[in-house]
This record gives sequence, structure tokens and C-alpha cells, in this order.
Amino acid sequence: MNILQPPGWARAKGFSNGIAATGKLVFIAGQVGWTGEGEWQARDFPGQFRQALANILEVLAQANGKPEHIVRLTWYVLDKREYLSSLRAVGQAYRELMGRHYPTMAVVQVSGLVEDEARLEIEATAVVP
Repeated sequence: MNILQPPGWARAKGFSNGIAATGKLVFIAGQVGWTGEGEWQARDFPGQFRQALANILEVLAQANGKPEHIVRLTWYVLDKREYLSSLRAVGQAYRELMGRHYPTMAVVQVSGLVEDEARLEIEATAVVP
């Protein structure tokens, strides 16, 4: 896996601008902040983020993947302000689960999610060597 950093560009903070990788592609459906059994243990944004990311990693493990194999995360959030005000707790949870691996990312504010209690949904793409 190679991080793509164009010459002269400022270094991205908390994500990569691009990644080139070779291996088995793994596509992970959007995950919300409920457990694998469909139970909501957290109602707040940071708690739901932690659970959604843990869900992604659990699905990825089924393909023998690890956090460092994730090349893309797309976040769908209901409230940009809620996301921004949660960045410290989100960052802590992220580092606990992902370490210092920062794939390409996009965060998109949406008007709604299918699951009424969800504060966010995250989908992922990984490349497992």
C-alpha cells in the first residue's frame, strides 16, 4: 500500500489524499452504531462512531483483514456541528481501534438515515494483501 501525496501539497490531517494498493478488494456496507445483534448501546455520536467502526473491523476480519488494510471510509453524518463538536472523543476512539492508519475519507452531511436512532453511518473499502 502506498500513500499518494502530490509534491507541494500540505500533508493531510487525519486522512490520506490517495492510496494505491494491490490485493483482495473488500467492500463493507454502511455500518451504524448498533451491535451485531442490532442493539443500540450508545445514543451519542462518539459512542455510535466507536460501535460503527468496530462493526467495520469485525466484518473486515472475516476476510482476514486488519485496520491497516482499509483504504477508504465514507461517513454519512446527520449533523455537521455534532460531528465537529465530537472530534476529540471520535479521534480517541479512532486511534484505539485503527491506530495511526489514516485511509482516504469523506464526511458527508445527510438529511436522514434509514435507521431512526442512528447519528451516522460509515462504509468502507479495504485491500487485503
